[in-house]
Amino acid sequence: MIDSVNRRNYQNSFNSLDKERYRRFFEEFAYVLDYLPHGRQSARFVTGPIVQVVGEAYFTLLEVEIKTGTTVSTNERTYIGKGKREKVNRIVGRINFEDLTESAKVELSSVLEELIANREKVFIDFFNNAQAVTPRMHSLELLPGVGKKLMWQILDEREKRLFDSFSDLQERTGLADVVKVISKRIVEELSEESKYQLFTRIS
Repeated sequence: MIDSVNRRNYQNSFNSLDKERYRRFFEEFAYVLDYLPHGRQSARFVTGPIVQVVGEAYFTLLEVEIKTGTTVSTNERTYIGKGKREKVNRIVGRINFEDLTESAKVELSSVLEELIANREKVFIDFFNNAQAVTPRMHSLELLPGVGKKLMWQILDEREKRLFDSFSDLQERTGLADVVKVISKRIVEELSEESKYQLFTRIS
């Protein structure tokens, strides 16, 4: 297990969260969660159909107005950046989890799991570099199902050798279904007022 020196280093690292998270970020691509042909009543100044999407990079929930005559499908990847857009007319704005339609909420988890699986290295790097958020709490403990015992197991194993895949992480620590664990945490961050944001965008 990790020795007392490493334990002290762990507790002293609570202020090392990536400060880059506090910059303003913009999404380039997003995935379609639901299509609203007649818009949404509370979405102001919308003249055409809108789409509820989740950003690819920071999991930002947005509503976008699509161009007349354009069709989109659920789980479709579409460009929403500042350049020329093929299907999107404009970004209506950021929305809360509560603003999502029931269909969008159902779709969200499956879209997130696909995004996480496709960005395995990004999330493995999180497990290899995660630090404490307070002297008494590690960021790993913010993941669903990860308590003190499992947290120390993860830290102990990464001291021996860094993780190189989800399967490697699961086999060496006993953490089951890493993709679903991360997906659940992202949904928590999107649906609740979380003091700590591990994966989602801070505005």
